Amino acid sequence: MLSSFVAKRLVTGLCQAARRPAAAGLVSSRGYRGDAPDDTRGDLIEIPLPPWEEKPGEPIDIKRRRLVYESRKRGMLENCILLSLFAKRYLNTMNENQLQQYDRLINEPSNDWDIYYWATEAQPTPEVYQGEVMDMLKEFTKNRNHEQRLDAPSLEYLEKESQ
Repeated sequence: MLSSFVAKRLVTGLCQAARRPAAAGLVSSRGYRGDAPDDTRGDLIEIPLPPWEEKPGEPIDIKRRRLVYESRKRGMLENCILLSLFAKRYLNTMNENQLQQYDRLINEPSNDWDIYYWATEAQPTPEVYQGEVMDMLKEFTKNRNHEQRLDAPSLEYLEKESQ
């Protein structure tokens, strides 16, 4: 007579075997190829982004509003949360030079992951983006007060500030 442990293992093994394909030829060849040696990347299309341009005559209140929007509408959720919370805390206190640094930082790099890696200090920040605002962002990213940062802030705070 089989022990209950052995019987359970036998039944589990049979159930798992039933879900597997009977022959290797039946396995679908579809799937992510990644960086396979034979991948020519001929199916990739590079879409050029327009270069970042400084807006020298832009009024400071318009610049702040634009930067709030651009901080919230990113290509990845992590940066949406991080940059929108950073903008909520610091944009209204930034001077013209700091606003220009922030504008360049969030709009010139074509890859949002670069900004995230620089802010979290996972990768070194290129010299062109190093400055007072990047230092502020790195310190903010450390979240020393252990704030709960799960979502972008509501925009209601803007209405209160304008009154």
